[in-house]
Amino acid sequence: MTSAVIPASNKSTSLVIEVKNLTKNYGDFEAVKGISFSIERGEIFGLIGPDGAGKTSTFHVLGGVMDATAGDINVLGQTPRLARKKIGYLTQQFSLHLDLSIWENLVYSAGVREVSDHQFNERSKKYLQLMDLYKFRTRLAGQLSGGMKQKLALCCALVSAPEILLLDEPTTGVDPVSRREFWDVLAEVAAEGVTTAVATPYLDEAERCNRVALINDGLIKQMGTPRDLIVNLGMHRLEVHSKELAKLESALASDSNKSNVVADVQEFGDRLDILTPDVDKGKEFVTNLARQEGDNHAEINVSEPSLENVFVSTLRSTPQGQARDATYKFRDRPQSISEQGKVAIGADKIGIHFGSFQAVKSVSLKVGYGEIFGLLGANGAGKTTTIKMLCGLLTPSQGSMVLAGAKSDLRSSALRKRIGYMSQKFTLYDDLSVKENLDFYCGVYEVPENERREKIDWALSSCGLKGQEKLLTKSLPGGWKQRLSFAASVMHQPEILFLDEPTSGVDPLARRQLWRYIRQFARNGTAVLVTTHFLEEAEHCQNLAFMVAGEIVAKGTPTQIKQEQPGKLVEIVVDNSQEAARVIRENVAAWKVAIFADALHVALDEPEKELPVILQKLRNSNVNVIRHRDISFSLEDAFIGIVQRASENSR
Repeated sequence: MTSAVIPASNKSTSLVIEVKNLTKNYGDFEAVKGISFSIERGEIFGLIGPDGAGKTSTFHVLGGVMDATAGDINVLGQTPRLARKKIGYLTQQFSLHLDLSIWENLVYSAGVREVSDHQFNERSKKYLQLMDLYKFRTRLAGQLSGGMKQKLALCCALVSAPEILLLDEPTTGVDPVSRREFWDVLAEVAAEGVTTAVATPYLDEAERCNRVALINDGLIKQMGTPRDLIVNLGMHRLEVHSKELAKLESALASDSNKSNVVADVQEFGDRLDILTPDVDKGKEFVTNLARQEGDNHAEINVSEPSLENVFVSTLRSTPQGQARDATYKFRDRPQSISEQGKVAIGADKIGIHFGSFQAVKSVSLKVGYGEIFGLLGANGAGKTTTIKMLCGLLTPSQGSMVLAGAKSDLRSSALRKRIGYMSQKFTLYDDLSVKENLDFYCGVYEVPENERREKIDWALSSCGLKGQEKLLTKSLPGGWKQRLSFAASVMHQPEILFLDEPTSGVDPLARRQLWRYIRQFARNGTAVLVTTHFLEEAEHCQNLAFMVAGEIVAKGTPTQIKQEQPGKLVEIVVDNSQEAARVIRENVAAWKVAIFADALHVALDEPEKELPVILQKLRNSNVNVIRHRDISFSLEDAFIGIVQRASENSR
């Protein structure tokens, strides 16, 4: 475990947050159990952990919202309550006034923080321009996309020039393009000396932090740089492509000889990810097992573990993690022979207008029974509108559709009983108990009386809510609500399942469990269409379609889409990442550069020509290049490239 602070060379080494033995109790419940850590000026520090781990309670104490039960907490040399004016705090819920404009929200925030007119005029324009919101400053906050709301909330926090930012899951529900822009802003304010502590369920985001602490059950389990934690895991990741993927995954799950060779197996849409302590033994073991399952040509590539692998491995070693990682079997849905090979969801050039605005333009797609299909796009791309047309909630202005064999009367009650739908917003009633919500959905979907008890028991077990049936739904953490919402949408074992951002705000272990259930339904013949802003989980889909401005601009398997990206992705490790990003963006488009702590990921169309020029310009700007290497495109890199190029072409 690494607990020492690792300063960036271009920042002050003074500590701004020191926490020693922090304890926070709520009655008899101990939410935080004596944790200790420190954060330096200008550092981006990540606090990661599952739902209910103690992250928000820790932030409440650091922000002066609550007092600690015990411990020594020092913020800028003061108690948190005395330091509140120097802290910008973004809570999990939007802290905006939706009936005020962008500008009016800023004016209000500045007034509360007693910011002078001169300071306000200088800072408001600076941050609105930095976040590309200045041209929209008269727009009501309620009319903004999720990403724009979060960037405005950050502007409101920054207008008082805080020395510390506390961000509690600031990008949940925000699309990948806006998330990357948000993190670029954090890197820029960090370079100005602002200290940031951030809690996030997205482990790819945590890799952008200088250091991270993994908290579980109120205790810090590991702490250090993302690189330290990945190296200390002592594992290698094998990406396995096989024509017998499902059989191979099942064989790995049941093979008793794998314990010393295979530490973890995770199935994605077109591959398996396998963690192994020994590459050669791992490859040999998997190759032999694939041959036993009828595949003599399984493709195995070696790659580096991710921070999510660290998270899952650490949590699985605890009793709570083992309980949450358990998988429950849902009764198989009777699959009709006539379904095999048929299209469950089909669209041929569908589109829809709202007045003069064309929200969706000539979209065509097919989803077969047993297939998991991902529909991806930035906020406002038209994904949710497309789903509403496909499941019969909206009537297209043009084109034709087929849903479970029906081409007309898509709103019939008989057809709707065969469909499950989990909306972007929670589909639960907050003022009902957990069991009352499940009883309600059993009635809505007309689940037979003699099956209701079994199906409600399964839902409660899968959500980790066994014994908590009487809890009001509004009292549940966001991740638990999402799992309960999923269970409610599938208790009737639907033929077709629509999932609109099903794991928003859910921690990685819960996300894995939810995707095991989704795959279970698909293997039983259910057609699944899913939207998500988290590109790592889009890898679970067999096929993907990317939407931009109401149109589909790319289709294929996750692997195909990544392999089709032009050029190369280069990682450049430097001693001043913010200055390096500024220099590189003078030579390539800004969206091609992403900051990851002391490293940059740069997408280059012609790396042989562009890279030498970039490296020389960095040296000329007194930026020390420590090392550089080619790395693989992630699905998020591919998504951002496709979206940005499509937007440039449309302009």
